[in-house]
Amino acid sequence: MKPNLLRLALAATLICGAIALTSVAQPPPPGGAEPQTPTAGLAGDVVDFKLLLPLLPEAPAGWKADAPEGSTEDLGEMKLTNVHRDYQKDQTGDAPTTAISILDSAANPEYVESTTSAWDADTSDLEGYSKKLNIEGMPGFETFENDGKHGSLWLLVAKRYFLQIETSGQDPKELQEWLKRIDVKKLAAIK
Repeated sequence: MKPNLLRLALAATLICGAIALTSVAQPPPPGGAEPQTPTAGLAGDVVDFKLLLPLLPEAPAGWKADAPEGSTEDLGEMKLTNVHRDYQKDQTGDAPTTAISILDSAANPEYVESTTSAWDADTSDLEGYSKKLNIEGMPGFETFENDGKHGSLWLLVAKRYFLQIETSGQDPKELQEWLKRIDVKKLAAIK
């Protein structure tokens, strides 16, 4: 797993969704005036990344963790807050890895709706599975690819925070074990 690519992919997903939502022209109002661009992305303020960094857990026994990273960016039409931490099993060779990211999507409720609507499918075959989740009333989605033992768990916390856990070289049950290390209730309380 390439940690920088994971962070870029997560940020790109949000940015592309927001751009698509903000670039759709509205129909002209009565009287024939020019179409207006919607103000998607201005619905709410994101929290400062420093509030989310403490929620990224320390490495469990036998693992090491990189320093947590984060940023809060104002991109004009929208704001983004993202925090991230990478973990690696303390062994030589092809060691199992985990990456945990939290993205505050309060500034773009349309992105939340479009992303979570794609989480309604359950599939399973010889290559792996994908399934919708509901954890304590929070919607989520989990995928696992047998090749490389690559897993991904997404959870929408407090209708604004996308929590993502990515694993490689681990069994599917480890996604839930990593989730248990994160204080989801504390995350939900941050406003």
